Amino acid sequence: MKLLIFLFFITSLFADVRVATAGNVAFAIKDLANHFYQKTHIKVIPVISSSGNLTNQIRRGAPFDVFLSANMKYPEFLYQNKLAITKPKIYAKGRLVLFAKNGIKNIYELFSAKRIAIANPKTAPYGKATIEYLKNKHLYAKLKNKFIIAGNISSTFNYALQVTNYGFIAKSLLFKFPNLNNKNHYIDLDTKYYSPINQGIVLLKNKPEAKKFYNFIFSKEAKEIFLKYGYIIN
Repeated sequence: MKLLIFLFFITSLFADVRVATAGNVAFAIKDLANHFYQKTHIKVIPVISSSGNLTNQIRRGAPFDVFLSANMKYPEFLYQNKLAITKPKIYAKGRLVLFAKNGIKNIYELFSAKRIAIANPKTAPYGKATIEYLKNKHLYAKLKNKFIIAGNISSTFNYALQVTNYGFIAKSLLFKFPNLNNKNHYIDLDTKYYSPINQGIVLLKNKPEAKKFYNFIFSKEAKEIFLKYGYIIN
């Protein structure tokens, strides 16, 4: 009897799909997992962190099946080093917004701000997009001394909530607090002023359940979920 219970436990464990998930996808993944489970009865277990941290964990042998990254850089690295079994594909494009906890009407309010939270442009795709946007709008020189640099986009949102009031964040993170997810608290930034924030996915394990989830991410149903959470799909 104990052997049967043990075998059932092991079978259940391997039937799950373990998904390494970038921080900006933290809220969309819940919806994606629920819809996927309703269709397949396969449970998705997300592990949420920065794309760089997740990549390091994968390099060290972490038992992930699929990787949803915030950019294409890390999936490309994994594929080139034979740690992924599919070429990176774009599943969504991130959208950059300027958030203000106490409300905002236009971007020029930043001139009177004491501090502005941004993600590290050297490592975080949303940070890189922020600098690109500000330079293209000819605002960077006037604002650069106000920046508080966060390690990743989730930390940037926390800084904006607790320290700076203002922050350049991923639109998807606004779903953390529904009361702040309205036009009084953020401004959509014109995508023509920054390069597309292409977010990439790779399949890490040759496992049937993982393949089903990987394919689901490109379904019409999943695309509608990404749109719902502020991503660009095209």
